[in-house]
Amino acid sequence: MSNACVVGLQWGDEGKGKVIDILTDEYDVIVRYQGGGNAGHTVVVSGEKFVLHLIPSGILHPEKKCVIGNGVALDPALFLEEVEELRKKDVSIKDNLFVSDRAHLVFPYHKLLDALSESDKGQDRIGTTGRGIGPCYADKMARIGIRVIELYHLEHLKRQIRRNVEEKNRLLQGLYDTAPLSWEEIYEEYVAYAKRLEPYVCDTVEYVNEAIKGSKRVLFEGAQGSLLDVDFGTYPFITSSNATACGAAPGAGVSPKQIHKIYGVMKAYTTRVGSGPFPTEAGGVLEEHLRLRGGEFGATTGRPRRCGWFDVVAVRHAATVNGVDETILTKLDVLDDQETLKICVGYKYNGKVHERFPPDLALLPQCEPVYEERPGWRQDTSCCTSIHKLPGEAVNYVRRLEELLGLKVTMVSVGPDRRQFIRIRSTIQKKPQRRRITIHE
Repeated sequence: MSNACVVGLQWGDEGKGKVIDILTDEYDVIVRYQGGGNAGHTVVVSGEKFVLHLIPSGILHPEKKCVIGNGVALDPALFLEEVEELRKKDVSIKDNLFVSDRAHLVFPYHKLLDALSESDKGQDRIGTTGRGIGPCYADKMARIGIRVIELYHLEHLKRQIRRNVEEKNRLLQGLYDTAPLSWEEIYEEYVAYAKRLEPYVCDTVEYVNEAIKGSKRVLFEGAQGSLLDVDFGTYPFITSSNATACGAAPGAGVSPKQIHKIYGVMKAYTTRVGSGPFPTEAGGVLEEHLRLRGGEFGATTGRPRRCGWFDVVAVRHAATVNGVDETILTKLDVLDDQETLKICVGYKYNGKVHERFPPDLALLPQCEPVYEERPGWRQDTSCCTSIHKLPGEAVNYVRRLEELLGLKVTMVSVGPDRRQFIRIRSTIQKKPQRRRITIHE
């Protein structure tokens, strides 16, 4: 028996959806453990595109069981919308999709407060998706959140919604000068959702642990990226949950001992959505080129992603926090037309080169990336089916990332379709390669 967790090693959008879709063949149960409708996992199957926000990517495999864990902020309207979209595309969801009765619910007041708070920040805005995830988690921690199970205790639900809406209305009217919400309308809306959600709701903690006891293999699916983790990311420009593997055990209700392998997914370059420091951001023509060639627009918001070169310092930090065993490199094909590639191997600040990712938000934006340049391959890799068919310089690029990170790359994606990937086995150094960098003033 071997259970695993898939996490992103950058600022999200690393291609985890496709990776999970591919790995699902090797597992029986797929569990989403954190985040909410602010996530977007894109999978392309035989040219047909599926964008999933809440439902695990494994749902595209009809024989697999998919679980939305207790750590997820569940928007019932979005969930039911996804269910209908999958049904329209003839994706089977009967008896293979389960929603935790402990998951916290996203309400209209969460979304409204999210949007108003972000707008109020002006130039200091975080860049949230406006899906209400942060306010939902805030209520959870303040012990006034409402969980899925409470949908089935109507009088209790009514009291909870009335209390919360009346409290939020004081904020909406007093701080934001906005019209109050009707708790009666929200109550009726969520009672209607309860009936449609009921076939999927169960004690997923019990379900997943029983599956593990029964020697089923479980794959834990993370959303967003490690550099957006609430504890280890570029705070405060982060998401509101633990997007690292650290969040898998509490977000699914299993012991950490039950997670045996950590896969880290990383792009062959770097992207970021929204505000916050981004040392290797390219800017100008190159950034726009990477954005268009890589289709770098948010799956959830449609916002253009910021693009730049691969950042070893940031990814090494993410790999350490997650305890990554092996990595998966995506979107190698996006770099096919580049004559020269850059890899950030350190940050220069006040004449000193840092090889560790700094937690200091005041320092990070002032860091200047120290680049190592490598020749590009200028050949199409999208049809390559093995590492032996990749251009030599593309192989060298992958090997160099392995050396710098001290991690093996076991899969390379060369296109959006689930068939466009290469499984490889690498022989690398066990420790990251360190080298002295001389600064020429």
